[in-house]
Amino acid sequence: MGCRCLQQRCSLFIIFILFISNFFIIYAQTDPILPSFTPINRDLYHQSDALLEEIKDLVDRHPDKLSMETLNGKNRGYEADLKVVTYCQNREETDQKSKFRILISFGQHARELITTELALRVISILSEEQFLPKMDQFLLNHTLEKLVIKVVPMENVNGRKLVEDGDLCERRNGRGVDLNRNWSVDWGKKEKDYDPYEENPGTGPFSEPEASLMRNLSASFEPHMWINMHSGMEALFMPYDHKNTTPDGLPSQRMKLMLKKLNYFHCENHCMVGSGGGSVGYLAHGTTTDYMFDIAKVPMAFTFEIYGDATASSKDCFKMFNPVDLPTFNRVINDWSGALFTLFTMGARQMDELKSENLSDLKLISIDDYLNGYLMERKSRYGKKIEVLDLGMQEIRTYFRLFLLSSVLLMFMFCSRIRKSNRTLVHALSI
Repeated sequence: MGCRCLQQRCSLFIIFILFISNFFIIYAQTDPILPSFTPINRDLYHQSDALLEEIKDLVDRHPDKLSMETLNGKNRGYEADLKVVTYCQNREETDQKSKFRILISFGQHARELITTELALRVISILSEEQFLPKMDQFLLNHTLEKLVIKVVPMENVNGRKLVEDGDLCERRNGRGVDLNRNWSVDWGKKEKDYDPYEENPGTGPFSEPEASLMRNLSASFEPHMWINMHSGMEALFMPYDHKNTTPDGLPSQRMKLMLKKLNYFHCENHCMVGSGGGSVGYLAHGTTTDYMFDIAKVPMAFTFEIYGDATASSKDCFKMFNPVDLPTFNRVINDWSGALFTLFTMGARQMDELKSENLSDLKLISIDDYLNGYLMERKSRYGKKIEVLDLGMQEIRTYFRLFLLSSVLLMFMFCSRIRKSNRTLVHALSI
């Protein structure tokens, strides 16, 4: 009797243990507070401070072509730093404005660590301490001579530190704002599937120091090409994010052609290509790329998604957004560094072609047309700081007309004197 009772108690205990085990398994899959399943692989990924320090050492070893600056911004007690690496051959002797200019940002979303590792590789290639295995170094150097490249290796440093402290699903900045929703194009609009945790746009456009610093950097640098590097899928996006269409006109056609070539050569045609809003399945408002194209008037604006694991749980954020094994990590870094340098080459060629077309189409225009076209274009691109030029437009036109009138009168007087002199000479010879 005592033995049977003991067996019943053991059976009940086993059932209780199984119940508790199943409960914790289900709870772990549904509770967002518990940590993600896959931790950061420290054999593959740098700590943020170590990565930025390694980049600084690279820059210090190659002062002839690399430089680094730190931008700082503050808003309502929240402070952020932005490291910017500039590549330019013979930078002390060269006018940077005469070259093709590229601005590229990595790590805008904190959990996408793989993008910042790609930034390190790109800077290493620019320094020539590492090389692209499938690209001719001589031809690459010939292209790089024409370029000035500004690299922001980790745009969201404060958010990255939260990820490193264990919040592996964090994509926002240090005070909970999505930096890719904090720009002014269609800011604050919310779709039906809006997630306030993931997509908090801030209190207003450029409320966050990181976004404000990036806007100021773009305005001063005036890039021809903008690239925003992300992870979550494999895709090559162009504007727009806030609507499911691409822009009209020749610039849009050029961007589409470039992305199709990249998809063929570097993605083997498996990358998603098109507008962000028309390809992903949802619209994003207040994004950086839409601002760069629509407001800053950057001719070529892109967003690249370089990796995504569709099999990962939505709570296993590190695995979803970052490779977790060495072979995949190396493949992603090699493939996308090659893709970026191919894009740099295509962009430089596009600008050479545009310059040739402009020279072949050269024609005379009136001074009014020239001033209107030039000044209005500059105003639309750079905003208030150019508006002062409009104040003197009428005066410039007036002075130019007076100059033309004076020139005509002087020419008339000169011709009249020559005619009188000729008559006197003829009369003298006839005598």
